[in-house]
Amino acid sequence: MSNTNILPDWENLVKKQLKTEDIYTILKKENLEGIVVRPFYNSVQKPLVNLPRVEESTHLVAGYHESLEDDVFAFLLDQNVENLEGKTIFINNKDLAEHISPKDEDQYFSLIDVFDEKQGKINEQLVKELLAKDFRRNICIDVSLHQNAGAAIYQQLGIALAKTKELVEIFGAEILNKLIFKLAIGGNYFFEMAKVRAFKLVFNQLSKEYNLNDIPYIFAETSLRNKAVSDSENNLIRSTLELASAMIGGADAVYTNNYLIKGSTENSQEISFKQQIVLAYESIINVFEDATNGSYYVEDLTHQIAEKSWALFLEIEDEGGYLELLKQGIVQKKIYNQAVREQKWVEEGKIKLIGVNLYPKLEVKRSIEELYDEKEIKAVRWAEMFE
Repeated sequence: MSNTNILPDWENLVKKQLKTEDIYTILKKENLEGIVVRPFYNSVQKPLVNLPRVEESTHLVAGYHESLEDDVFAFLLDQNVENLEGKTIFINNKDLAEHISPKDEDQYFSLIDVFDEKQGKINEQLVKELLAKDFRRNICIDVSLHQNAGAAIYQQLGIALAKTKELVEIFGAEILNKLIFKLAIGGNYFFEMAKVRAFKLVFNQLSKEYNLNDIPYIFAETSLRNKAVSDSENNLIRSTLELASAMIGGADAVYTNNYLIKGSTENSQEISFKQQIVLAYESIINVFEDATNGSYYVEDLTHQIAEKSWALFLEIEDEGGYLELLKQGIVQKKIYNQAVREQKWVEEGKIKLIGVNLYPKLEVKRSIEELYDEKEIKAVRWAEMFE
């Protein structure tokens, strides 16, 4: 049976069950991203070629612990460790980065944010120091803060492009293949897969403006925004799905934030990392180059997110660029407006968190006005309203 025959049959069945001709209004699913989601897909307008990643397979990144030295290939490091040879190292400590001289067999990446969001400026001296290092990727553009502050997906990606453009204007287009992008992956499963894929599209489009054909190096970590202090087991489930989104979407590296929001233990650190191990070795989703290619739904989401992200990027550029809009408080206000809408959905139960606002053990204790500040980009967990 062809696709052209399936759709009318499906529509007629649903019309009969819902007792209305206007099924698409009823089945329309609202979302905070402004993305059109259809209840049924039987084609995609613009099929995409496989979207590659930089690494052959997604690196599974652990917080450093000596017990993991023999078994783990990639570490996140904030302290100096001797004799870590032949490992992939992600550094998020500025002082540590200054004292490291990689050997030929080492792979070092900087996860140090060179943007000062509060001052609205780039630490140019730090950029120069990091560029002088023999790292595989020297400069981190971090938009994980923006996700945890409540920015929409298209805002995160549009801002990542705008921050990239600020660096290119100072240091030239050759900086593009020295960048690593740190994204936080939220709980909207398919949307987050599409986010990773869409960023590959828009970054490549930006690189073509400079006659290059680069793809971004994407370091993805689990979000803190949808995690709660209570019911930590639910945090585990949420972060497992986020890791899956990142791997399936084609991230180059993934890192799991501790599922215990308060009172991290060695056991919780080990379990948090082993979430990646289970996903990678039980379902091998970290090895596929572009696992969702050909999925009509994810392809459609990817196109829509890419278009909205690019449009926001152009809008930011037209209005003076990211740093200028930070100084004016416009970026902060855009994220604030989005975050408050999202928090209201949590308060109203449209976004459900088990144990928080679904089967709640908690009552609202703090108002939106107490949690958010329209003049500052700051991380806020949804559950803080109830804790």
